[in-house]
Amino acid sequence: MSTPDERLAALGITLPAPIAPVANYVPFVRVGALVHISGQVSVDSAGGVRGVVGEDLDLAAGVAAARLCAINLIAQMRAACDGDLGRMRRVVKLGGFVQAGPAFFDIPKVVNGCSDLMVEVFGDIGRHARSAVGVYRLPLNFAVEVDAVFEAS
Repeated sequence: MSTPDERLAALGITLPAPIAPVANYVPFVRVGALVHISGQVSVDSAGGVRGVVGEDLDLAAGVAAARLCAINLIAQMRAACDGDLGRMRRVVKLGGFVQAGPAFFDIPKVVNGCSDLMVEVFGDIGRHARSAVGVYRLPLNFAVEVDAVFEAS
């Protein structure tokens, strides 16, 4: 079986450096085996995906934004595991927030962009509980934000 790092490489994904907090919080907190990761927005080195899904952005752009959130969550998880994603035991829960227009209701389909990548990278241990919520505004006008709970050794 391949490792999470091998699966990332096969998908053409290079994890970025973990994003530093922009306010008074820490990127993750470990309590026993659980790692709670602060919300990660749809940012990348090109600036990321910003705007309102259903108005400025279509469903496909929203899904891509959620995938960026997944990449940033995995980068934080790698930092929490001292660089070793092999210590990851389970994706426990994702909380997805989509900056959605008033007539946009495909919130779960958007958050699938994050969920699907977790399963692609971690296999069965990437299957998780989840919430997917449409919101009026997100920080810095990012399209999607996702927080997570992981289990690690």
